[in-house]
Amino acid sequence: MGRLIPRHTLLPEVRVDDVIAAGFPAVAGRLYPLLTPVGVFAATDEALRAGRPLSVVRLGDGELITLAHGTVIGAEEALRWGAFLPYAGVQLPDPAAREALAAAVRAADIIGVPESRHPSYQGLLFPVLHHYGIDYRTLQLTTSTINYELNTGGYLTRLLHGRRVLLIGNQAEALAGFLGQRSVNVVGWLAPVQGVADVPTVAMRVREFPDFDLALVAAGVAAVMICPQLSRELGKVALDMGHLADKLIKGEAALPQLGEVHTGANGN
Repeated sequence: MGRLIPRHTLLPEVRVDDVIAAGFPAVAGRLYPLLTPVGVFAATDEALRAGRPLSVVRLGDGELITLAHGTVIGAEEALRWGAFLPYAGVQLPDPAAREALAAAVRAADIIGVPESRHPSYQGLLFPVLHHYGIDYRTLQLTTSTINYELNTGGYLTRLLHGRRVLLIGNQAEALAGFLGQRSVNVVGWLAPVQGVADVPTVAMRVREFPDFDLALVAAGVAAVMICPQLSRELGKVALDMGHLADKLIKGEAALPQLGEVHTGANGN
């Protein structure tokens, strides 16, 4: 703001927030809508009812740093930003994982993206998409926190009700116990998932569980690769559950009971 104010002048009692608010209407027409939790639920529920494949994935800083390293930011910068990535299943540099992840983004049906404009979130999102020639306007986008919003809104409970559920990820066994106690029909669980290098093995092992409707995948960056593969190759519905799995197991989040969930025709 200081760069815009001419020399030898003042702009008294005007805050940066005031200037942003005054100028925002000029760009409001460029706002891009995201699918709401109601919209994601409706698309997922319709796919389950029709027996059609669908994948819902989410891009957080781990996925975006993986996609960005060696493309839009240097490897050293990526290592600084992504010190947590080994926990998420990626050891940088890993060009093969980067390209596989980009292919998964292209193949996914609904993609959660960060609303945060932080440098490691939207600051990487659009440069990464541009690098890979992916036009965001051709994608079905929702928020990257859609996993939590589906749960708090009761939509996850409704998706699970009456469905045969497969769980994939390192916490799958514990999550199976949690959901089983809440009358969810868990037909199997698959663990461990040892990072992105384990995706081909996981995809092969899933074929041992042919009779499921919905897969919940909590496997770090690998989940973004696994979900479209289950959808594309097996015709299943797959949802990237992320850290919601841990929070449910630990009691840090509650799974609403079906009787607590409003099931009106509008999805609210």
